[in-house]
Amino acid sequence: MSTGLYGIYHSNRSENNHWGKNCFNSSFPTSLACYMLDRNINAIYITLDIINGHLKVVPREIPIRQVFNCGDKTPHDLYFSFESVFAPYQQYSFDSIDGIDLVVKDTDGNYLSPLEVKLTVIPTSQTSTQTEDKWGSELVVRAATTSYCALGMFDTIKDHARNVREIFEEACSSIQMWDNDYEMTHKIPYLCDAINQFQLQYYTNQKPLLMQTLWKTQGQSPILADQAFDIVVWSDYAFSRLFLDNSALPADTMRRGMRASARLARCLWELSKSGRIRITDIYRQMAFGNQTDKEFAVGGSLWRKYVTTDRVQNLAINKNVVNEIIEPGYIDRLMPERRFDQTLYFTMRGNT
Repeated sequence: MSTGLYGIYHSNRSENNHWGKNCFNSSFPTSLACYMLDRNINAIYITLDIINGHLKVVPREIPIRQVFNCGDKTPHDLYFSFESVFAPYQQYSFDSIDGIDLVVKDTDGNYLSPLEVKLTVIPTSQTSTQTEDKWGSELVVRAATTSYCALGMFDTIKDHARNVREIFEEACSSIQMWDNDYEMTHKIPYLCDAINQFQLQYYTNQKPLLMQTLWKTQGQSPILADQAFDIVVWSDYAFSRLFLDNSALPADTMRRGMRASARLARCLWELSKSGRIRITDIYRQMAFGNQTDKEFAVGGSLWRKYVTTDRVQNLAINKNVVNEIIEPGYIDRLMPERRFDQTLYFTMRGNT
């Protein structure tokens, strides 16, 4: 049965649900990824590497089939479960883990990949006043994303738990109260150093975590750029640098990035000791007076410092591909209340 979106043949969303509020923002990126999968168009891959002995975030490319972890399967063989729990990670937590934006399975029910999905515009209002080579996109990150980052990191190295414990033991075992602002601001440099040592040893185990679909406009206008779409995939290790970098700097109180770093260190340490933690309790306890659902945000200029590829200036997918990704007649189901909906609704209907 048609869903109106390219490549989504099997899903936990009904045909009508793809177009509703908060659903289109993950359904459209999934459809675009299926389009790129079928045409062997690689995504941009933001990954962590060691350059001259130091950890550095670098851009590469990655096939969508590696992002979906689907081997030689086609979209017809895949089941897209939105806002669902990636069941293989539940073994690492006594309490129920959160859902993630997209869980990719095959039609036999085998779990393949958990992905956080973002649909973001480029440029932001902040970067639109600069030259196009400095245009960037914004990321707003949920706590669920960082918890999946921690669980995914441990999942790939669980056979090395004893060594991981040795890396974190000195920094973590001395902490008396993980929710004490004063203590944690003084201990965070040691936690960050332990995470750095961990990543230096195990960075080759990184895997896709966040699939960020870009849509590009002509500056701040609502008109799509000619080369309008692309996908930036962040590995779990590269994603973690968004909050780890600068977290070790002196501070009087715990900032959001420092909180995310402390949570990651605690999760990896406790998992290395027992293989199972109460992850919900960790995230609820270590709030430090901030919202527990929103983890942190990255502005367009900072984003561009990590996404350094020139491909951002000339995205891979032409705006006319919208007519292949969204089947005829379905564009009218959009509710033009958000900026991307408005751009598609008015631009594409104006071309018919």
